[in-house]
Amino acid sequence: MLKIHRETFGKGKPIVMVHGWAMHSGIWRGFIHQLAQHYQVTCIDLPGHGRSEKIDPFTLEQISTALVNVIPDERSCWLGWSLGATVVLDIARRFPERCVSLILLAGSPCFTQKPQWHGMNGRLLDIFADNLNKNYRATLIRFLSLQVKGLHGYKALLKELEAEIDECGTPDNQTLQEGLELLKQSDLRPVLSGMDIPVLSILGKEDLLVPVAVGRQMQQLLPAMELNIIDKAGHAPFLSHQHEMLSIISRFMDK
Repeated sequence: MLKIHRETFGKGKPIVMVHGWAMHSGIWRGFIHQLAQHYQVTCIDLPGHGRSEKIDPFTLEQISTALVNVIPDERSCWLGWSLGATVVLDIARRFPERCVSLILLAGSPCFTQKPQWHGMNGRLLDIFADNLNKNYRATLIRFLSLQVKGLHGYKALLKELEAEIDECGTPDNQTLQEGLELLKQSDLRPVLSGMDIPVLSILGKEDLLVPVAVGRQMQQLLPAMELNIIDKAGHAPFLSHQHEMLSIISRFMDK
């Protein structure tokens, strides 16, 4: 079986946390110990990220199956950040018996712009993909800077993101390229609209990657979805706005 790294903390209702592109589960460290005071929290490294083995190809079907296989056979709340939000939506589609609820953090069922759909310009992802081949580390740092740019404490937040990347080393170029392609090509809007479990969306008002307008469009697809927008937060509110994050998640989990 593919080796997938995971760590579990705390006791209570189970939450499984899936990180974003180019990162690993260490990114949650400062936040997870607070969350684990109230819930059983499991962090997973995506295949080819952190301490998890690589898969080839890096597809949603392969990723979802690999993650579900290392989680106890129980229904959990799956929390996905950015690319992780795409993954947990796919898990809910393929393994509905394993999902009691979803939390989409700075995520979207369709990451890129489409007709009548807000999102990131797909051309920017093409530029990132091209630049990865030319200057690997500089491209990663530029992507990280977009996640916290303009926020209070920007330099410290960026340094924290850089340190987390360096802790385990970066995924190889193929995995990163295929991850960008997933962000560019995946369209799980029909999956979201068909959800019959509780879904929470948390967005940062200053997010440069997932515009807040996406939240209203997601609610049009799934009127029952709970939407929370954190003022002055960017793409990584669990780093910059931990208190607000804990409050929002606790209200959702304890209903």
